[in-house]
Amino acid sequence: MSGTEKSKAHAEQAKGKAKEAMGRMAGNERMTAEGRAEQAKGQARHAKEDVKDTFRQ
Repeated sequence: MSGTEKSKAHAEQAKGKAKEAMGRMAGNERMTAEGRAEQAKGQARHAKEDVKDTFRQ
């Protein structure tokens, strides 16, 4: 189960990076901020799964 959640986290981080880059290219600060927020959300999800993996062992 953890592997699927980690892949979702990676996908969310990638989506956030793309959104941030598009926001920068377009000069849209809101889109840039949304991209950063998505990246942070993905990083938090990944960290949560790492903690769960640590306690499983």
